[in-house]
Amino acid sequence: MNSQSHVVSENDVLARFGRALANPLSCHVLLELGEAPAYPADLAEVLGVSTTRLSDHLACLRDCGLIVTASEGRQVRYELADRRLGYALDALRSAVVTVSTHRTCPDALEKGCC
Repeated sequence: MNSQSHVVSENDVLARFGRALANPLSCHVLLELGEAPAYPADLAEVLGVSTTRLSDHLACLRDCGLIVTASEGRQVRYELADRRLGYALDALRSAVVTVSTHRTCPDALEKGCC
């Protein structure tokens, strides 16, 4: 562990994951990376956003410890920090949730990442 790393509580890890999922673009990034590692340009194309906009989300997800980078020559590939995050995403996607169309979560309009 480097001098800038520290261990966080389970609650903090879950909160970071939850905040990332609450942001539509960050959630899409995690879902895409759950399928396979990817390069920023490819992710931007699949998600229909600019690489500049995507860059902020990738940095946030990396800083939260949810994704990591792997250098491949002059390119940087992104992937989930732990494959269990992919399993968690799959489990959440398969959960059946009923949502009232007349109510919203109090934090639904917040645009934060982690």
